[in-house]
Amino acid sequence: MKFITAQKHGQSFVGVLDVSEALVLPLTKKENGCDFPQSMIECIELGDEFVKQAERVLQQASQSDFLELDAVELLAPIPRPRKNIFCVGKNYREHVIEMGSKDDIPEHVMVFTKAPTTVIASGAPILSHQEVTEQLDYEGELAVIIGKEGKAITKEEALDYIFGYTILNDVTARDLQSRHKQFFIGKSLDTTCPLGPCIVHKSVITDPNALQIETKVNGEVRQSSEKEKMIFSISEIISVLSQGMTLEPGDIIATGTPSGVGKGFNPPRFLKVGDEIEITIDQIGVLKNTVANL
Repeated sequence: MKFITAQKHGQSFVGVLDVSEALVLPLTKKENGCDFPQSMIECIELGDEFVKQAERVLQQASQSDFLELDAVELLAPIPRPRKNIFCVGKNYREHVIEMGSKDDIPEHVMVFTKAPTTVIASGAPILSHQEVTEQLDYEGELAVIIGKEGKAITKEEALDYIFGYTILNDVTARDLQSRHKQFFIGKSLDTTCPLGPCIVHKSVITDPNALQIETKVNGEVRQSSEKEKMIFSISEIISVLSQGMTLEPGDIIATGTPSGVGKGFNPPRFLKVGDEIEITIDQIGVLKNTVANL
C-alpha cells in the first residue's frame, strides 16, 4: 500500500493510492468502525490496526469515494516531523571516495540530522538560498519511516520496527558544511529536505537494501546505485541509533546517498535556479523538485 498526505480546500488528510496511482482514497470517514486521524504520524502510531483498517476501507470503496490525484495538493507524507531527521553519512563506498578518499570509509555508522523545517513535498520549490550559499547540492536517498517505539533494538529484529519507506533529497549547502566544520547548518536550510511522494508500507518491499536509487538533474542521470551497496545495512543503522536512544513512530532515517553528487564532479556541478532534480526508487516512485529563487 502507498500512503500520502494531501490537502483539498485547505483541509489535510491521509490517503491511500489505488493501483493506477492516479486516484487517492481519503481516509477520513467513519466507516465500518474506522475513524482515521488526520496526520500520518497519528496513523502510524495506530500500528498494524491502521493498515488493516485502510485495506478494508480500500476494498469496500466505490468509485465515487476516490479523488483524482491531480485534483488535490500533495504534501510531504510527514509534513512536519516531530524530531530532526536522522541522516546517515558516507554509507556508499564510491560516494565516500568522491568526497575524499578510501581512508574516509567509516568503521562505524556516521549520523547527523536535518531540522524539521527543511521538509517539503514533491513538486514544491527548493529555495536557492543564493544569499547564503553558492554550493547547493543534491543527494538522492532511501528513507525509512519508523513504525513503533523501540530502544536497544537488535539487528535481527530491526526491520520489525519499520512502518515503510519513502524518498528523500538531502539537499546540502557544501560551502556552509565546510565553513562550519559540521553538517547541521549546511543540511538544514529551509526547503532542503524534499520528501515523498508517498510512504510505501514495508509489506510491499521484500529487501529494502536492494532498492535502486537514480537521480537525474535536468534529465541527466547523475546518481545510480545499481552497482553500489550500502556499507551499513538498514538493520544495522536502526540498531545503532536505538542503543541508548528511543526511536518513535514517525521518525525518519535517511540511509545515505550513492556517488554522483554535484561536488563529486571536476569541476563541481552545483545546483542553480531552474534545475529540476528527479529521484526515482523502484517500488516507491519519483520525487521531483525544481530549484527556485523566490
